[in-house]
Amino acid sequence: MKSKVPTHVGIIMDGNGRWAQQRGLPRVMGHKVGVESVRSVIRAARKVGVKYLTLYTFSSENWQRPAEEVGALMYMLRILLRREIKNLNHLGVQVRAIGELHLLPPDVLNILNHTVEETSKNDRLVLTLALSYGGRREIVSAVNKIIREGVKEVDEESFRRYLYDPDLPDVDLIIRTAGEYRLSNFLLWQSAYAELYFTSTLWPDFREEDFFRALEDYSKRVRKFGKVL
Repeated sequence: MKSKVPTHVGIIMDGNGRWAQQRGLPRVMGHKVGVESVRSVIRAARKVGVKYLTLYTFSSENWQRPAEEVGALMYMLRILLRREIKNLNHLGVQVRAIGELHLLPPDVLNILNHTVEETSKNDRLVLTLALSYGGRREIVSAVNKIIREGVKEVDEESFRRYLYDPDLPDVDLIIRTAGEYRLSNFLLWQSAYAELYFTSTLWPDFREEDFFRALEDYSKRVRKFGKVL
């Protein structure tokens, strides 16, 4: 791809349940097939030189879903992390995670921490999994850290140091699948000037060519950041 490439892409992976329901399958099957979309997008992002890819994997609100579905999602996360370490290292992908990670089942958290450690030296692509994540909660968490430290005043840059991952740069492009037009509490601080791309494609059907289509659309945008160009 010769067009300009965003440094940081965030994806709201929506439509797994609808994909399954349209086929008369249990909702969890949509999540299972959606894993291949994750693999495809990681390969595509690495191929074109995206440096940061953040996936909205499990929101803080998702805990309210039926226990059976939550359990299945946690099971798939365990399997995915176990199976993908070798491939992630091969691709040079560094895994990070943001969110209220302490709420994850202990065995999932252990596997996640192991994956983060095992891939920490990779430098081709930083893959951040937003798990048990909510943008408002991240901001509130940052404020509470500031209060506990007795800091009286902050600016935007010093505030960033209190976010879940201070090194995560602002988002250039947010992609949302399944025809929904909202951010759903995703990276609220980091996406202040993000370009937004919405597609009706359901996440399990989203593949490399869909990702490239979003990047092509992004390359045609004129980003002013509030200025007059």
